[in-house]
Amino acid sequence: MKKEKRCMKINKELHVVLGASGTIGQAVVSELKLRNLNIRAVERRKKITDVETVNADLLDLNQTINAVKGATYVYLCIGIPYNAKAWLEEWPKVMGNVITACESANARLIFLDNVYMYGPAPLKAPFDESHTQNPPSQKGKARKMTASMLMEAHNAGRVKAVIGRSADFYGPNAVNSPFYISFLERMLAGRNPLSIGRIDVKHTYAYSLDNGRALVALALDDETYGQVWHLPVSEPVTVEEVLAKFNKVMGTAYKVAMIPRLFLGILGVFISPIKELKEMLYQFDYPYIMSYSKFKNHFPDFKVTALEDGIKATVDSFKQ
Repeated sequence: MKKEKRCMKINKELHVVLGASGTIGQAVVSELKLRNLNIRAVERRKKITDVETVNADLLDLNQTINAVKGATYVYLCIGIPYNAKAWLEEWPKVMGNVITACESANARLIFLDNVYMYGPAPLKAPFDESHTQNPPSQKGKARKMTASMLMEAHNAGRVKAVIGRSADFYGPNAVNSPFYISFLERMLAGRNPLSIGRIDVKHTYAYSLDNGRALVALALDDETYGQVWHLPVSEPVTVEEVLAKFNKVMGTAYKVAMIPRLFLGILGVFISPIKELKEMLYQFDYPYIMSYSKFKNHFPDFKVTALEDGIKATVDSFKQ
């Protein structure tokens, strides 16, 4: 009888995904579908057609409250334009609105975060959730401020919250991935790929669909709340090693070169996103190896997608 009541409760619970049309938002929606859970997708512009959708601007409190109304779980997976000024202004406002909306709905909040708040640079290798938070970038300061707001709200009893932090991710249709921009997009056009960072320094990367599965796992486990969790990542690899896997999947023999920093500086004068990369280049100059041991120990049965399998799915998605 208790099992039946629990099943009935799960069937009535509503999972609201904020930023559902983004790469990780789509991955969360996919995982929720596999679990046959009730979903509401929240987008700025309607793109998803096979689940309930609501259009909302999370900078507007009333729209945010309306989007979250009736939710049991809320996944905050949005992206804000890659601009330090926008991040400092908009992330705290978005987080404040979402906290207020979740408090009103008595909903749990699952936040997809990144690792920009860690510092000073270079980071320890590997680094875990206990790393010092003295970010060397303005975008890192914005993320630290936003995550702190959420944990303070949790500790004050306003909302039950959990944070999942992702490394740089790649995956199907991930157009902002470091392995798409100037990399796979060039390979698909028959040109050698370029890297903004050193090609001989090891990094860890997250697969977008693993991120989606991990966020739902955190959401559904009562013991995870009030904590920060690093989401699963690949084994540490260099850009050269990643390229070897791309070449194997694609049957090619491309070579990769690092974009000269002087050239990046010149491009940054004309192209805003490249200008915004300048303060983040420390991530590419030193080993950037994230530990997810805490997650692995808590979820020992979680299967991380092999890098080559993730690359194949990524290539297939862009070929289509």
